[in-house]
Amino acid sequence: MSTRLKEKIERIEELFERLAFHSTKGIPIIVEGPNDIDTLRKLALSGVIIAAKTRKSFLALVTEIERLDLEEVILLMDFDRRGKEWTKRLVQYLEQTNIKPNTYFWQELHKMIGRNVKDIESILPYLLTLKKKIGNS
Repeated sequence: MSTRLKEKIERIEELFERLAFHSTKGIPIIVEGPNDIDTLRKLALSGVIIAAKTRKSFLALVTEIERLDLEEVILLMDFDRRGKEWTKRLVQYLEQTNIKPNTYFWQELHKMIGRNVKDIESILPYLLTLKKKIGNS
């Protein structure tokens, strides 16, 4: 069991390393709230991260994204029903404005941990729990 857990932790950490790489290339990440930003910062992401919920409306968010004059944004919303709805709406809107909505990291995380974690801010505690399990086995 610990081998499987180690591999899972490694895959999650590798995904975050790739996400950090894309972020340092100037591709902003859109998350739901400030706690999600804090989590990503603790996971060593240093690029631009935008919290969707701190905007007054969906329109305010997409207006801000348009003003940034971007070719691509990474969507990393929560894995619950609301996060899935936001992701779908943003993908539809961004595609209409010729901004590439990158959902690769969201999809991969959802596959790896979506049953156990419902939001981005819970990823770090989840990883720490997995690491403790390995240490206790």
